[in-house]
Amino acid sequence: MRLGYLYSRYPVLSQTFCDTEMLELERRGYSLLLGSVHPPLTSLRHAHAARLKAQVHYAPPPAILRLWEERAKEDLRWPDKLIREHERKYGREFKPALRARNAAYFAYLFAREGIRHFHVHFANRAAHTALFLKEMVGIPFSVTAHGQDFMSDLGSDALLREIVDAAEFVAVETDYSRGLLSARCPQAVTKIHRVYNGMDFTNFASAEAPAYAMRPVRIVSVGRLVEFKGFAYLIAACAELKRRGLEFTCDIVGDGPLRDSLQAQIAAGGLESVVTLAGSLPQQAVFEKLRDCDIFALASTFDRAGASDVFPTVILEAMASARPVVSTAVAGIPEAVVHGLTGLVVPSSDAEALANALERLIRDQWLRFTFGNEGRTRVDRYFQVETTVAPLMALFDRIADAAPAAKEKTPEISQPAQIGYIIDRWPDPESPLLAEEMAEMEKQGVPVIGFVRELSAGTRLDGRTKEAAMRLIFLPDPLVVEAEWEANRATRLELEDDRANEKDRAPAGIFLEQARFAIALRTLMRERNISHLHAVGSRSLLCGIMLKKLLGLTLSAAIEPRPVLAEGVIRSALKQCLGGRIADSKLATESGGTFLRESRDGFLRKSLRAISGTVGANFTGRATMWHDWAELLVRWR
Repeated sequence: MRLGYLYSRYPVLSQTFCDTEMLELERRGYSLLLGSVHPPLTSLRHAHAARLKAQVHYAPPPAILRLWEERAKEDLRWPDKLIREHERKYGREFKPALRARNAAYFAYLFAREGIRHFHVHFANRAAHTALFLKEMVGIPFSVTAHGQDFMSDLGSDALLREIVDAAEFVAVETDYSRGLLSARCPQAVTKIHRVYNGMDFTNFASAEAPAYAMRPVRIVSVGRLVEFKGFAYLIAACAELKRRGLEFTCDIVGDGPLRDSLQAQIAAGGLESVVTLAGSLPQQAVFEKLRDCDIFALASTFDRAGASDVFPTVILEAMASARPVVSTAVAGIPEAVVHGLTGLVVPSSDAEALANALERLIRDQWLRFTFGNEGRTRVDRYFQVETTVAPLMALFDRIADAAPAAKEKTPEISQPAQIGYIIDRWPDPESPLLAEEMAEMEKQGVPVIGFVRELSAGTRLDGRTKEAAMRLIFLPDPLVVEAEWEANRATRLELEDDRANEKDRAPAGIFLEQARFAIALRTLMRERNISHLHAVGSRSLLCGIMLKKLLGLTLSAAIEPRPVLAEGVIRSALKQCLGGRIADSKLATESGGTFLRESRDGFLRKSLRAISGTVGANFTGRATMWHDWAELLVRWR
């Protein structure tokens, strides 16, 4: 089954359960397509993210999103009636027009890619967007509601009921949250199913209790520094433990808006020597913290808006690490932590009760060992992802069986090879005929797709450039690009080494810009089955050379009349091309390959080299120009 996932923002470091679920579905044979309305807020990535086969498709820049809105209106798919209804029922602050605009892009993407069903994590903005996507193209959806999303973030029980009614099913992560959602949506109780978050045991295969050591007991807590995580109570409990003369340290891993106030609380209590705010850490570093600690503590509570944790994944991770857990009787936490068996559960917002539980475990090493082993056994039995994903798969399969037969998208590897145009910025006054060129290639049956590093700010799009924009893939947010750059250290060092060994080097700033472009494009190029690269401009040529090496593709280039790179750099780069178009006849002649003469206005005037000895010597019009250029691209492909 080809299944879509739609996120409001992806990835989010604290939402590892989403990654674990999707990785297991891929392992079970599902083909996934991921859509994210917003880019991530950090370039930090968990190591397991690299194992996900599915490419993440981000919404294009706002100016391009408006073109998808126009397309939906032209196709009579724009959900104007639903937008007006939502403005009337829920108010403009719920942004129904914006949700519909975001939905338009993903509606066409999912329909084009053969998605028959898509799933949404969190019953908030993405689920609201799903309503409009379904209205436009009729693709059904389902939702996993987690707790805070529907309890407070969405902000309307009426909208929640509309989302739940429209969904094929709603998964919730605990029996506790199933009861909450059922109370809000009594008309849909039969479509609400409990599906626990699952654990991937790859990182916990040999979890053992820490060896006894003559050192202070190590307490670790992990979570965003927000009110309902209860860190203020944990710090207060640590102050009480210190007053009682116990030897311990407490590391709090995570970041958030309360960092300054929590640091001030630590300072006011004279706790700097025992309590540390460690900040956000990669997942592997969090696992190391769990393995090295003696006790895991999470003082979950309710914030002033009534929001709380529901089923914190990190508690399962601590139990999988064979660590005893001290937490609170909030939401679904008692469904994971069994009081007196795998840890201790105390009332929320009670620093003294928390301190008492921690003291008991600090003083009793054998109890820590016993609780830790029992916790590992419980997670093994009930919370392995292989077990927890089964009911979700059953729900997906039931939908697939009930749906009318639909042609699944052919796997990417069997799709016709395409030509990838590498475009540094678009529109670009140095390439005035690019939109026309791409349209003409499509008319002549040449499969061209453009990859754009940057949308030119403030540029007005005319009819032809608007049409071209619908066939372009824009590079994601810089944080997404930076994450790819950081995750591919060996590759980037190899590219930097190549530059260091060149006689004529591109400026470092341009090189780094294009190297990031190349690494970010690598997966997209594979996904689209690109067989030949065409670099539009000298900057893009640098990117093309790197991709040529990384992917083993052929390369051509069109060099603008006033290149930004030095002649020596361009001359060296062109020698790696099969050919292309260039205004400087001397440079083209020296470069080898099949280059066509291009004037300042982009017209091809004459060929400088022959294809197998024969290429028309003069172009008398654009039709001839594009015909001969198309022939070249087809030969190179």
